[in-house]
Amino acid sequence: MFYAILLMMVAAFLALRLYTVLGKRTGQEHLSSAADKRPTANPLARPADPTPEAREPAPKVIDSSAEGGMRGIVAAEPGFDVSQFIEGAQGAYRMVLEAFWRGDRDALRELTTDDVFASFDAAIVAREEEGHMLDNRLISVERAVVVDAALAGRDARILVRFDADIAAVTRDREGQVIAGSTDDAVETHDIWTFVRTLKSGDPNWKLADTDEA
Repeated sequence: MFYAILLMMVAAFLALRLYTVLGKRTGQEHLSSAADKRPTANPLARPADPTPEAREPAPKVIDSSAEGGMRGIVAAEPGFDVSQFIEGAQGAYRMVLEAFWRGDRDALRELTTDDVFASFDAAIVAREEEGHMLDNRLISVERAVVVDAALAGRDARILVRFDADIAAVTRDREGQVIAGSTDDAVETHDIWTFVRTLKSGDPNWKLADTDEA
């Protein structure tokens, strides 16, 4: 009985984490993030800056090829906050990678679609059979930008390109390094696809595909 209660608590915690990093903004959530202070107006319409000379140029978070699709998503769900989504996508990127590296299937199941989870699970099984362990670290996400977006009915799809630095190390059963280095970071360039049905009871975006950029 205690074990069942514990599993329910863990599932609830993971669902809350995913909502925090990829939830929609309605103006009613109270998330522990600076994004709470942003207005819920159309995120693609930037207000005039009264002192532009005192500010650094804002990083571009939407590629021009994705602007039409993002406008469609914002129109279908006006509470959607693009800046918050990008921040959340970066958090999800870290969470998914770290869950995969440590073989945390429960976390991956909450964060991904069934097909993506199956792929991750197969890779974890192969790794376990070889007796290998990943000692990887996400050093930094240098850039995250929406490169494509589409809306089919109420089903939204957003593709985000991540340029990141990762220290990748593989160890054997005895903990000896057999590949990679703890000192060198490797540049990675990935495109992840997040999906969600808008105006549904489920506020969570899930990872539906991964590819190299």
